[in-house]
Amino acid sequence: MAEQTPRQERYEERRRSILEAARRRADDEGWPAVTTRHLAEAIGYSQPVLYGHFPGGKAEIMLAVAFEGFVEVTRRCRAALSGGDGGGAVASVANAYLDFGRSHPAVYEAMFQQAIDAEFASADTPADLRAGFDVLAEAIGDDAHGAATETFWAALHGIHLLERAGRMRAENRAARVAELAVRYAKR
Repeated sequence: MAEQTPRQERYEERRRSILEAARRRADDEGWPAVTTRHLAEAIGYSQPVLYGHFPGGKAEIMLAVAFEGFVEVTRRCRAALSGGDGGGAVASVANAYLDFGRSHPAVYEAMFQQAIDAEFASADTPADLRAGFDVLAEAIGDDAHGAATETFWAALHGIHLLERAGRMRAENRAARVAELAVRYAKR
């Protein structure tokens, strides 16, 4: 990889600052509170500078945050998967996924609840999204990467949303994850 010039380093630093400011604001007040005006003020630059990094404005920023989230949740699930097999692997991956969602609610929301320009389950699905799906498929032994993986993912997503909304008892999470492990261990 080629070494960056000082100008490229400054560009990347500003870009990183914009994304971090967006995540902080979204975590604190939700995505509706994230505006280009606020972000420009938060990083100490003008809105044109912000648009120079993200010409699509808030939508492009949210997409960038979401893609970072896909990379991170995939990394966490992949690390969890490397620690075992069978039901233990399923439980480890499920916990890694759910812990990510709980630790990063605004990022998770950008990934799965906000309108972002990213196709799922198609030939055009970006590699970072596909990698997250692949690790779930690997955890449950779904070589076809089909309905079983989609159902496992849907279960994790539903558990996350219901836990976040306080509609599932926190003390039952281990039992829910154990139930997933029994149902989805290497089929």
